[in-house]
Amino acid sequence: MPELPEVETTRRGIHKHVEHQTIKKVIIRQAKLRWPVPGTLTKKLAKQVIHNVTRRAKYLILSCDAGHVILHLGMSGSLRVVKADTPAEKHDHVDFVFTNGKCLRLRDPRRFGAVLFTKDDPNEHKLIKSLGPEPLSKSFTAQHLFDRSRKRSLTIKSFIMDSKIVVGVGNIYASEALFRAGIHPKRAAGKVTKEKYTLLTTAIKQVLKAAIKAGGTSLRDFTKSDGKPGYFKQSLKVYGRKGEPCYQCKKPISHAVIAQRSTYYCTHCQK
Repeated sequence: MPELPEVETTRRGIHKHVEHQTIKKVIIRQAKLRWPVPGTLTKKLAKQVIHNVTRRAKYLILSCDAGHVILHLGMSGSLRVVKADTPAEKHDHVDFVFTNGKCLRLRDPRRFGAVLFTKDDPNEHKLIKSLGPEPLSKSFTAQHLFDRSRKRSLTIKSFIMDSKIVVGVGNIYASEALFRAGIHPKRAAGKVTKEKYTLLTTAIKQVLKAAIKAGGTSLRDFTKSDGKPGYFKQSLKVYGRKGEPCYQCKKPISHAVIAQRSTYYCTHCQK
């Protein structure tokens, strides 16, 4: 599933091709995604100019005078910019065709993605309004995590992966951030100290920034690629390294399943 860094790289990859462009028409080939694609999009978006492309959590938002298109890539979705006359393939479900002859095309083989519309503030949409702060924003602080974690018995890894606590900390990034902060992933969130949360917020920001930077250098051409960044090649300290020596203490990396997700950690470096 595309995580926050992948979605942010998608946003950066398409915005220069989409912003300030006028929509000629919307083509809906398959409306049965995670939620039905509104058929009214074809009328509402005709002749509309896309003013900007923003991101909230893993949602991309295309804003115009008529309202806001909310896009989610689901489990396997991707966006790319192609010439409007490029033949659609099997899993190309929705096209936003622009008057300049280009097209923003959504491909979604598993159809868990979404194309929605709201004329109101997208931050008040039911899918978005209850989300936690952006991890790279000033509102994401150690104090926020500390306050929200008091008397919580769930594991710290599950806690930071809860989108109502903070958005965008996926499985890989959670394991990596906890390693950097020296926190055992099974420790109860309510037992993590304020000092450790200070280290953890810094680690989360570092890991996500590194992933976004890797995406910016490894895949930026959304006009020739399939538009799917995937997980970026980066120097992972623990994830996927079960049995391999820890880069810090040389002891073997351990593996466990927490909340049905693979978790990697060092028993010596993470207490």
